[in-house]
Amino acid sequence: MASGIFAVLDDIAALMDDVAMASKLATKKTAGILGDDLAVNAEKATGFLESREIPVLWAITKGSFVNKLIIVPVILALNAFLPIATKILLIIGGIYLAYEGVEKIIHYLFHREKKAEEVIAENNLDNRDAEKKKVRSAIITDFILSLEIIIIALSTVLEESFVTQILTVSVVAILATIGVYGIVALIVRMDDAGYKLIKKSGEKGFLNSVGNLLVKALPIVIKGLGIVGTIALIFVSGGIFIHQIDYFHHLLPEIPSIIKEIASSLIVGLLAFFIIEGAKKLFKTSKIEKEIP
Repeated sequence: MASGIFAVLDDIAALMDDVAMASKLATKKTAGILGDDLAVNAEKATGFLESREIPVLWAITKGSFVNKLIIVPVILALNAFLPIATKILLIIGGIYLAYEGVEKIIHYLFHREKKAEEVIAENNLDNRDAEKKKVRSAIITDFILSLEIIIIALSTVLEESFVTQILTVSVVAILATIGVYGIVALIVRMDDAGYKLIKKSGEKGFLNSVGNLLVKALPIVIKGLGIVGTIALIFVSGGIFIHQIDYFHHLLPEIPSIIKEIASSLIVGLLAFFIIEGAKKLFKTSKIEKEIP
């Protein structure tokens, strides 16, 4: 009886060892996407009222956990019964990311910069509708990036047992959510930490300098994350198109892959942007016409 228990424990230990090794490899392979996930979600989690930063971030984090709870079993099932479906899901997600990236670029290029007083007034409004919209957008983007993270993690353990596959992608999913949103939480609270250091130091000495640095650095970090997040959207979507669509992968082999990724993302993003914006205008026009007696 005792030997049977020890044999079971030995099997569990061996399984955990396999999972640990597979998780380490999967995390290493998904590191690039995790970096993009951090940049995109940090940019989306900023720009709220100070009192709403943590509640909003918690709402996005919960949404991210729900995303993983949906994605992990669905991807495992699709991989077992319909592998082509994972590729189709990735491509659809890539189109959405390309659209988001292009929309940000067009907004930056063709919409005027808001004056300082307008920004201050806007930030002082407790606009819950705008908040909910931004949270929804963040959760949708997280869903697509999570989809790619899970698929890449699964690709590293395709030769392993089904139990190892389940445990490995689950570990990667949990680590991705905790790691990404833990760092995002630190970023959005930089200024609070800075103010506390300034107060503690009595506005003198080294701690005061560090506090001022944190406060002054936050707007730069947020702006930088906005730029990096947009670039990440373009690169992630372009990578999906080049690596998941054979036509794009073999098209113009003499051109470096990075150029093809950027070009394919911008082209697809522009097409999606014009189609979606056109559909929005048509819907808005038809709605106005219905409202007019």
